[in-house]
Amino acid sequence: MFKDKKSGPMPNAAAGETIIAQGVKVEGDFHSNGDVVIDGEVAGSVETTKSLRIGETARIKADVHAQNAVVAGHVQGNLVVDQMLELLATSEIKGDVTTGRISVAAGAQINGKLAMGSHDEPVKGDESGEAGPGSDGEEEE
Repeated sequence: MFKDKKSGPMPNAAAGETIIAQGVKVEGDFHSNGDVVIDGEVAGSVETTKSLRIGETARIKADVHAQNAVVAGHVQGNLVVDQMLELLATSEIKGDVTTGRISVAAGAQINGKLAMGSHDEPVKGDESGEAGPGSDGEEEE
């Protein structure tokens, strides 16, 4: 009944693509070396060395790190995207965002800090790293 081995191994889904479908919940640290598509729920952390797509039905409570990302759903946590981040009109980010480049559609929401450029660079203060007494860089008289 199950002995027909002529068909060979099962084909890969788009060469290493991982899909977390709507209705699926994942808890814990999620790491991938391929593209990731999330339409379900994730709690913990998400990291991929490739592209990430967060669908409209996705609900993520995690820190996220990806090379490139397109977001249409909800993310509660910090988002670090090394190259290009695209926020679609239905996206909602509750956390800090660090990215090389960003595209924000009308209606997209970011509730947190936004930093552009390398995520290794300091976000606030001047180049010497010494902020003024009021953290605005001005000296008191």
